[in-house]
Amino acid sequence: MGALKPWHIAIFVVVLVLLFGAKRLPDAARSLGRSLRIIKAETKGLIDENSDVAEKAEPQYGRQPLQGDVQGQGYQQQGYQPPPAQPQQQQYQQPPAQPYVDPVQRTNDR
Repeated sequence: MGALKPWHIAIFVVVLVLLFGAKRLPDAARSLGRSLRIIKAETKGLIDENSDVAEKAEPQYGRQPLQGDVQGQGYQQQGYQPPPAQPQQQQYQQPPAQPYVDPVQRTNDR
């Protein structure tokens, strides 16, 4: 029941020719072929790029931990006091009030 018969394909082709015209169908097939080739090339490029990225992701040299003591403790040094926190209050300034102008009255005044 769900098999595709040759006459189904023939009807489909006739409908396509009627809808798009005989001139447009080869152009559409050509552009579809180009698009598929571009997609194929791009996916191949992405696959190749991913393998190169894995090789480049390895570090070229190893890092060694620092030897010795840390000199100074930044803000925790003696005599340092952080500034007191002050609450910042932003005061909202309302825009200047403009008088109400009736649009009907304004058009009648012209």
